[in-house]
Amino acid sequence: MDDTVTTPDAERVVDTAAVSVPLRGRYHLVQRIGRGGMATVWRAHDEALDRDVAIKVFAPGEIGSEDIRKQEAEAKMVAHLSHHGIVTLLDAGVDHADRLRPRIYLVMELVEGVDLKRALEAGPMPLKDIAYIGHDLAEALEYVHHQGVVHRDIKPANVMTIDYGGWNSRPRGKLTDFGIAMPLDRVVGDENGTTTGTAAYLSPEQANLQPAVPASDIYSLGLVLLECFTRTVAFPGDAVGSAVARLLNDPYIPEDLDPDWRLLLKAMTARDPAERPTASEAMIALRDLVIAAISGRHRTKEQSAGAIEATEATRMAAVRDLGILDTPREERFDRITSLAARVLATPIALITIVDEQRIWFKSTHGLALEQITRDPGLCSSAILQDDPWIIEDARRDARASSNPLVAGEFGLQFYAGAPIMAPSGERIGTLCVLDFAPRAITEDEVATLVDLAAMASSELVIREAARSASRSSVIASA
Repeated sequence: MDDTVTTPDAERVVDTAAVSVPLRGRYHLVQRIGRGGMATVWRAHDEALDRDVAIKVFAPGEIGSEDIRKQEAEAKMVAHLSHHGIVTLLDAGVDHADRLRPRIYLVMELVEGVDLKRALEAGPMPLKDIAYIGHDLAEALEYVHHQGVVHRDIKPANVMTIDYGGWNSRPRGKLTDFGIAMPLDRVVGDENGTTTGTAAYLSPEQANLQPAVPASDIYSLGLVLLECFTRTVAFPGDAVGSAVARLLNDPYIPEDLDPDWRLLLKAMTARDPAERPTASEAMIALRDLVIAAISGRHRTKEQSAGAIEATEATRMAAVRDLGILDTPREERFDRITSLAARVLATPIALITIVDEQRIWFKSTHGLALEQITRDPGLCSSAILQDDPWIIEDARRDARASSNPLVAGEFGLQFYAGAPIMAPSGERIGTLCVLDFAPRAITEDEVATLVDLAAMASSELVIREAARSASRSSVIASA
């Protein structure tokens, strides 16, 4: 059902026929804010907790009817799901005003926003917002799939977009309407010549009347994200024509999209489910695209292919030329790590230089080590990136979950590193912050990390200039 919890002002029509007697003596129905074939969604007031909520009231059904059983199944399904990327179920009950035709109702959080369908109709969406919302939805699907559930109806109308405001405000995406969601162990193919879901967003396997799988949700999410760029439905037309089109063709992805976006959307909308990324993999890719959008850095096709990547030999030559390895601590660098730890509120901050077989620490805050072997060090991966490398929850991130620093006694759970550049332009190390608990990093914090890494890079330039002047002075005096 579309518009299950939307509350745009234009849709807040006061219904004079609202039930005057509160449901279960607690919930006063105030305004109708959405309607579908099976249910009506109301803005309501919870007298017990003095808060506004959304209540989905199903159409009356006869006791023991199939509709009632489906409604009960949805209530039980949603009751077991709790995630910030999903509209939260707060309560459920049965209205027995008509004893022969009871009505099941679901009490949900009231999301003050608009659905993605309306948001796209209002105008183009900034690249950063698409990345943020996509990341939120992929993270929600990662959780849903881990719970053994397939949503089966990912579409713009079932995505709520919210902006909570505040100094670090950014759009959030929430997945709603689990009316046709199914546990994986109960998903079966459709044998009656129809399929369940919205035709324009079905995966090829659903369109072919095969069971939906987690990869089916990924395909639908890929179409939704593609629509955020094009503002047009990839497979329009009637149900049959739309279904046949995706069985024969891949969706058109504009040539002028950033190469990383093109690669991700192409993978998510692959016709073979086995070729699509998992929700976890999509979430990680979208997180990287968020960072790229924040920093304003987007790679060209040649860069994405690695055409201008420096070789390891060239990078190591830059490290050797600096003459910084195994040098004493210097206050100029210690101030930067101290500031990074204080501003980003992490127990550890490091300035690292990635050597051939080790990661050497030029400056440390909160850690007594001088170096670690290169293989497990996350800085070895961070220097391969143009943008900051962020691991917000290492135990759940496929790039780090098996790392011995994460899985072992050290217990690393959060890493954020920005590259430090040699005067020659090579990425030789990082300014990184570490924590022993998962945490989110804000847009401003990423920008701060980048700025501090740039300060460290500038100090290297000053240090090298001083070394050169000293050498010249010695030569002149000789």
